[in-house]
Amino acid sequence: MKLYYSLTTALKLAIDSIRAHKLRSFLTLLGVIIGVSSVVLVGAAINGLGQYAEQSAAKAFGSESYMVGQIVSAGRLTRKERLEKLRYNKEIRKEDLQYLRLTTGDEIIYSPYEQRFDDIKYENQIMDAAVILGVSSTLPDIRDMTIVDGRFFTEQEERSSQPVCVVGDDVATTFFPGGSPIGKWIKVKGLDVQIVGVQEKLGALGGRSQDNSVYLPTTVYNRLFPTARTIAIFGRSRPEAGLTLDEGLDITRAALRSRFKTKPGKPDNFDFLTPDSIRGFIDQLLGIVAVVVVPVTAISLVVGGIVVMNIMLVSVTERTREIGIRKALGARRSDIMIQFLMESVILSVVGGAIGLGLGWLLTAGARAALGLQAAIAPIFIILAVGVSTIVGVVSGWYPANRAAKLDPIEALRQE
Repeated sequence: MKLYYSLTTALKLAIDSIRAHKLRSFLTLLGVIIGVSSVVLVGAAINGLGQYAEQSAAKAFGSESYMVGQIVSAGRLTRKERLEKLRYNKEIRKEDLQYLRLTTGDEIIYSPYEQRFDDIKYENQIMDAAVILGVSSTLPDIRDMTIVDGRFFTEQEERSSQPVCVVGDDVATTFFPGGSPIGKWIKVKGLDVQIVGVQEKLGALGGRSQDNSVYLPTTVYNRLFPTARTIAIFGRSRPEAGLTLDEGLDITRAALRSRFKTKPGKPDNFDFLTPDSIRGFIDQLLGIVAVVVVPVTAISLVVGGIVVMNIMLVSVTERTREIGIRKALGARRSDIMIQFLMESVILSVVGGAIGLGLGWLLTAGARAALGLQAAIAPIFIILAVGVSTIVGVVSGWYPANRAAKLDPIEALRQE
């Protein structure tokens, strides 16, 4: 009962003090508000960036597909790692693709995947360093590609080496702004190629556009770029096979291990890449960003805490006589301490709540105005409110302790 009375009394006194100094209390809140809203906004941006990267990766790679090759990796390899893989891993050749189709084609759909960077032309316009890709007509089924205009090239066009292509959004809008590029001809390495389809806009991933691409039938690609020694292969389980991604990958791995005579117990002498690998790499990058950015942003909370501490010290000095009177009337050290600590915590918690609301409004505004996929993650809400509360306790402890230690006689002498 005594504790309840002490807490309610301290709460009333703290609220009365805050009300009595509205401007000072508001300025004290500002530091915490800015700190919390900054943490929430940065957290929402990181979370939104992660969602955008995963969606872009899913569009570019596929959600149920996988890739095998001599070297395929979600991240950058060191020179040493790359050399080790080149020494140990086998080159994947077109003959290996044919072997996979013959041995596992009833269950798995395959497509080669070769890539070069080269300039493309339309009349007098040039697009530098476009991504030229050599693939099979099966790629849309493997990667869930969406063609927004026209179609993908057919198996017959691939077999007969028809000079046709599917282009990315950047190619279509750069060369044919405001009109459809279907049926138009562009030059790829001197060869006239007819556009039959346009892929949906994918956006950027890793700071590089994914929409400056030109998909060629693998037979046409090999005519233009015949020197590649190794290829990558996309694979996906056929819908009628009823296999999971991992089961389909295991079938491909077993076939390649048999093809390359990999000894039992030895690791695969080829690489493979799955959507989970890409997601893991994205999460790792965002984790590094969060570790660097969030603490820097949280410094503003520390600054807010220093402001709270300074204001509370001023408050203790101003109310020295009041403290002396309370102690003379029987108030204990703990009562004085709780009073000032309560005031500090209220300021910090209210500031944290307002900062959380402001962060949510800024996030919603950025999402509406800029189309950003920003979303507030629960962990950042907990972090912001938790830290603001801790800031209140820590910042108020020293002033409260100082007030509690005042000698009542000395305090009563203060004017």
